[in-house]
Amino acid sequence: MLAPLVCISLSPLAVADDKTDQAVAAAKRWLGLVDSRQYRESWEEAAPFFKEKVNEEDWVKMVAPVRNPLGDVQTRDLIGAQYTTSLPGAPPGEYVVMQFRTSFQNKPGAIETVTPMKDDKGAWRVSGYYIK
Repeated sequence: MLAPLVCISLSPLAVADDKTDQAVAAAKRWLGLVDSRQYRESWEEAAPFFKEKVNEEDWVKMVAPVRNPLGDVQTRDLIGAQYTTSLPGAPPGEYVVMQFRTSFQNKPGAIETVTPMKDDKGAWRVSGYYIK
């Protein structure tokens, strides 16, 4: 009888870890588009919430002058990822806020914050992206 109780008590943690893993994988795929300067494609793959806040043309105009001067990514390491169901200024939903320590060719030691959210079809899509 003890084994089923242990499995049940660990189940929510395993689900959160699984969601976090899925969100991190989705963020890395999306970052790959940005890294390869496929900015229009990154907008297409972004969350609907992202697309509501910035249209495709504005996204390209915003991201290109920020990312292009940084040069190619040399390394990108996940610092941490946190699952949450609410964020300030965002609709209720499932989110994972993650940070990467990224060294670009022309800016070593940058911090990228990427926030995927789960869409209505169950896919994780980036809803926010910041570089510091």
